Amino acid sequence: MDIDYLIVGQGLAGSLLAWELINRNCKVIIIDNGMENASKVAAGLINPITGQRFVKSTDVDYLLPSAKKYYTELASVFKQTFYIEKPLFRLFKNANEIEAAHKRLSQPDYLPYLGKLNRSADSLKDISSPFGFIEQHQTGYLLTNHLLASLKEFFINNQCYQQATIDYQDIQIQPTLKWKHITPKRIIFCEGYHVGSNPWFNWLPFQLAKGEILTVHHSSLRLKNILNFGNWVIPLDAQLFRVGATFDRENLNGQPTDLGKNSLIKSLESIYHPLTEGSIVKHQANIRPCTLDKHPFIGHHPIFTQLSIFNGFGAKGSLQIPWYSQKFADTLLTEACLPSPINRHYATHFTH
Repeated sequence: MDIDYLIVGQGLAGSLLAWELINRNCKVIIIDNGMENASKVAAGLINPITGQRFVKSTDVDYLLPSAKKYYTELASVFKQTFYIEKPLFRLFKNANEIEAAHKRLSQPDYLPYLGKLNRSADSLKDISSPFGFIEQHQTGYLLTNHLLASLKEFFINNQCYQQATIDYQDIQIQPTLKWKHITPKRIIFCEGYHVGSNPWFNWLPFQLAKGEILTVHHSSLRLKNILNFGNWVIPLDAQLFRVGATFDRENLNGQPTDLGKNSLIKSLESIYHPLTEGSIVKHQANIRPCTLDKHPFIGHHPIFTQLSIFNGFGAKGSLQIPWYSQKFADTLLTEACLPSPINRHYATHFTH
């Protein structure tokens, strides 16, 4: 079978890139092992302003409008909502954070993302925030599982999906690129942290990080907005919340731990009274494909140029992937300038 692109991995990166290429009349097949991936575990949180110094995410001024437009268009196609825009209240932990927020409020390019600074937490019922909080705008979260399920169904219905585990030894590069009975013009790896086993791209400087998330049912906690207090709480409905996330660079596995669970519970209890009325509905863990230089890895293998990678979005995939998938599709089809090219690491990390 001759096709244009064989995409390995149906996480958010692989799915949106496949969707983009299919809508540009390319013949695509996406291969996935059907297992839970980091995209399915991730909260899908989009927060333009992060860190103790309240710094704008890189390129957010065009990444965010692109993401919101993309998810709106997908919602129109599939007749369901995928992106929930919801204000975020950032709880101050100390006086230095208040000072940093004041500084940002004096900078015009930050004003679209920041609202009222509250020196008291009185308006947050039952939430402890002795230093107050600041309202953040243009924040929200992606219903990643719903989106990936809808896209998977689309791929299956259009004969674009195969459930399989790729054995790299089954990929023939010369004289013709081939995997089993499929002959693509290009193979694009969107494997998340599994890239560590990929013989063509495992030299890239990833900086993987395990994250754990809880889904909690609580009968008395009432939240309408997202909270950020070092960790975060996302209200899913009146009594259901997601709490996250831990960050572990040492224990790189997908197993939930008591240590991670207890850390998240303790963090939540630092702003809200003990969870005597709560119950943990779900405890999940997976590995984020973060990169050493905090930029995604997109591009072609330096020798086998018909092999490509679209990976490394880490915890900001929901924000970044829509724009980057469009730009990578532009590159693949028109040789437009490649965003975040991996050739920046050829000299320092690639060895023949």
